Amino acid sequence: MQFHHHGYVSGDPRIQPAAGVGIDRPAELPDLVDVLIVGSGPAGMIAAAQLSQFPGITTRIVERRGGRLAIGQADGIQARSVETFQAFGFAERIIAEAYRITEMAFWKPDPNDPTKIARAARAVDDPTGISEFPHLIVNQARVLDYFAEVMAGSPTRMVPDYGYEFSRLHVDEAGEHPVTVTLVHTAGERAGQERTVRAKYVLGADGARSKVRDSIGCTLAGDQANHAWGVMDVLVVTDFPDIRTKCAIQSGAGGNILLIPREGGHLFRMYVDLGEVAADDAGRVRETTIEQIIDKANEIMHPYHLDVRNVAWHSVYEVGHRLTDRFDDVPLDEVGSRTPRVFIAGDACHTHSAKAGQGMNVSMQDGFNLGWKLGHVLEGRSPESLLSTYSAERQVIAKNLIDFDKEWSSLMAARPDELADPTELEDFYVRTAEFPAGFMTQYPPSLLIGEAHDQALATGFPIGKRFKSAVVTRVCDANPIHLGHHATADGRWRIYVFADEARAGEDSPTSRLAEWIARSPESPVVAHTPEGADAGAWFDVKVIYQQDHTGVDMGSVHEAFKPRVGPFELIDYEKVYAADPAADIFELRGIDRAGAIVIVRPDQYVANVLPLTATSELAEFFRPIMGAVSPQTTSSTASTSISTAMPPSRMRQATGLANTGAR
Repeated sequence: MQFHHHGYVSGDPRIQPAAGVGIDRPAELPDLVDVLIVGSGPAGMIAAAQLSQFPGITTRIVERRGGRLAIGQADGIQARSVETFQAFGFAERIIAEAYRITEMAFWKPDPNDPTKIARAARAVDDPTGISEFPHLIVNQARVLDYFAEVMAGSPTRMVPDYGYEFSRLHVDEAGEHPVTVTLVHTAGERAGQERTVRAKYVLGADGARSKVRDSIGCTLAGDQANHAWGVMDVLVVTDFPDIRTKCAIQSGAGGNILLIPREGGHLFRMYVDLGEVAADDAGRVRETTIEQIIDKANEIMHPYHLDVRNVAWHSVYEVGHRLTDRFDDVPLDEVGSRTPRVFIAGDACHTHSAKAGQGMNVSMQDGFNLGWKLGHVLEGRSPESLLSTYSAERQVIAKNLIDFDKEWSSLMAARPDELADPTELEDFYVRTAEFPAGFMTQYPPSLLIGEAHDQALATGFPIGKRFKSAVVTRVCDANPIHLGHHATADGRWRIYVFADEARAGEDSPTSRLAEWIARSPESPVVAHTPEGADAGAWFDVKVIYQQDHTGVDMGSVHEAFKPRVGPFELIDYEKVYAADPAADIFELRGIDRAGAIVIVRPDQYVANVLPLTATSELAEFFRPIMGAVSPQTTSSTASTSISTAMPPSRMRQATGLANTGAR
């Protein structure tokens, strides 16, 4: 974390000074907004948290509840999500309070007495070490709390607007705020009264029964499985030995259980198999009582017993797999002819079983994907065509999720004697571990993803997949640093320069690239950074040398990797790294010793890999993405942009007055 570069900071450095629309932010929902987000679930909150970092953009998030969520249905946090939390600054804190999954136990009918269950196998949760971050269990409500904290401490001082329910919307063909949204007050003196808000863009993150989805003519299509599950969060006294281990339990008597320990050391969740549902059930299975769910759980777990002392939450659901054919308001036959104004995310566009722990995780990636794109378009960094990539990228990912979950939920519901192989369930769990962890997402070539012509230069950074971090040494202070952990959710593109074998200051492809980045009119940093803004305002450029940190002379490092920041034009020393001899990133990630450029999107996905000499290709990659932007035309935007000119609070700091925040 960097601060003090605008003057001394005495308070919590996570709280940024109010800037732009955050100065004197109105408590009342305004009539005109740039982005209106409907629903404060995971997809909506992460999109809001990302947009809250853009000081010049008015974003409001409305929620029909009267206040924060007290207890959420989702609880599984995959490693990819924890990587994302790192970008928002709260990974370490949520890890500390969460339950960590390291192993899964598989219980099956005892071969000597099939009426009883016995432990048959164990499986390591992350056998290949795909991420440095763990697989967690923590209540959805706490995840939302952390995102709310990020929003409240952002330059825009964003907080959810509770007590508003979405009713309908209308999109005009023209106008600066073409989307008219009708909301209804749900509480207080104005309960039942309508309220109209006009927006430039709307995101519907309002769940499986999304009214925003309905308003743009999208429908969920797919299968409604005829199988029901009871789910309960409970405190119990039990003789079951693996009560604090994630378990898949298959009973010989019929029926299965997925057991997931929860945070706090005592609570756990059980998904209890309630069996097949008749075609004419008409939802009656949802009337199953908590007592019946507990009885069924005890039947499955024989000879062990659950003495339930407290029920925090319970529900009954039927497995369904449904998906919309688009995630925005542009009909498929009009794609390419206009850009979207209304988007949907999360359960509003994909539903599936809860047992693979994917709902909240995939939903958050929806919101992260869209949030920075809206920010770039509204700030004038990028053309509106950028917004069409959201549906194109995320709809395919959701389809892959549905296909995976169909197989996993079918295996979870099967009787042991219905499986082709007794180990089929645990084999599938181990074999597909990378998918539910969130690391199989790979975006295809597009406006934002380059062709893999030079992939061989960095085989460990597959183009289109998330940037897999590794430890390097920060040269200025010899600290070991995970390279990817410095990529915060600040809306910037990352350009990682993996240097050739020459030393800093020597004439080489690295030094020539650095000079081009700093000086050439074709350089994206020069061509697209607004006039008067810091050199690193829109592009975070870092260099990683092959030598040990003691072999890198900071005085010889090019200024492209030591940019000036803030009103005092201080030198940023935290962009120069060296390979760690104990775990050389060049070896770990298959980086050619001739060097490579790795471009990473604001949402942490690798966008391109290029040779150090490919300056024209680097310029060409960014030209259409930043095509609507020029330093001259966006200088007014820069005054309220991330990491650019000073807000009033910083101006006061520069004259010696104390401030309690950092940016």
